[in-house]
Amino acid sequence: MNRFNLFATAAALFAVIGLVGCQDENAATEAKAKNADSAEQSQAAAPAQQTFEWKMVTAWPKNYPGLGTGAARLAERVNTMSNGRLTIKVYAGGELVPALEVFDAVSRGTAELGHGAAYYWKGKVPAAQFFTAVPFGLSTLEMNAWLSKGGGQALWDEAYAPHGVKPLAVGNTGMQMGGWYNKEINSLNDLKGLKIRMPGLGGEVLNRLGATTVNLPGGEVFTALQTNAIDASDWVSPYNDLASGLNKAAKFYYFPGWQEPQAVLELLINQEAFDSLPADLQAILTEATRAANQDLLDDYVYHNALALDELKQQGTQLKRFPDEVLDALHRESDVVLGELAAQSELNGRIWASMKAFQDQVGQMHKLSEKELYNWR
Repeated sequence: MNRFNLFATAAALFAVIGLVGCQDENAATEAKAKNADSAEQSQAAAPAQQTFEWKMVTAWPKNYPGLGTGAARLAERVNTMSNGRLTIKVYAGGELVPALEVFDAVSRGTAELGHGAAYYWKGKVPAAQFFTAVPFGLSTLEMNAWLSKGGGQALWDEAYAPHGVKPLAVGNTGMQMGGWYNKEINSLNDLKGLKIRMPGLGGEVLNRLGATTVNLPGGEVFTALQTNAIDASDWVSPYNDLASGLNKAAKFYYFPGWQEPQAVLELLINQEAFDSLPADLQAILTEATRAANQDLLDDYVYHNALALDELKQQGTQLKRFPDEVLDALHRESDVVLGELAAQSELNGRIWASMKAFQDQVGQMHKLSEKELYNWR
């Protein structure tokens, strides 16, 4: 082959390659255009994701440390996790409904969510008292485990189902203090005639021992103590008690918190509203609540320690209940709980489940938690 023919052949080959390359480039461009058109058509055809705007009513004063701020953080967490598809506006106690009417508001659908403590609704759901605190009962670790692993949540659901309400644990204050007193408790006789703010089962135990109990929202405790409308009050623990200024309204700060060895805070969800959510938003609300449960407990462990130091510096007189009084409170607690369990078949199952779980895990905690606290 001469040189001219060689160059001609090479030129023809490059021309073919170039033509093929152009064809491939054109095909790729056309494919991209088709894909873009297809994506735009799909987006236009897909329905916009539904959004939900919910209300949460609480039993707490506005922006109240721990209790109120925990509710606000939950709302923020749900908004972020759902990318704004589920937004929650939080109302303090009294803003939309009175603090002690949160359960009714959620049951009626006035609000989709409520944030409170179960024993506030004992007049409507007697079994609810088991799900905040039981005197001399489960610890925080034990209560969380009973609810999530020991069958407690199913029993809680059953208790609230007739009212169209779904409950979830949304925090725990840990073991509380015994309360603020304007008179010393040196014997059982000092409980007789004592007028004290104490809700739930602890209040009933004190009634049996001669005290008179009342149920007041947290926002009214300081004034009631300061004006001697009551002689004593439990509230929560140093974190909240300092924030409420209760050390300026009462002389003595008693321990241990026999009446609330732990205290569950609950998220109340209107069942119909929950069922209306798509599955992913149901999961987001549920998991955000689970995270809030741990977050609030951490909040109390940390801030209680700081607040107790501050209370001591301000001259708070810490007092331990006498053994004679604690023994009597323990005995009467067993009686009260037995009577509550006998009120209904459901109450009986709840108490039996809780006691069995306490006996089971208590054996391990005698060897672990109790030994640690005794020795360290």
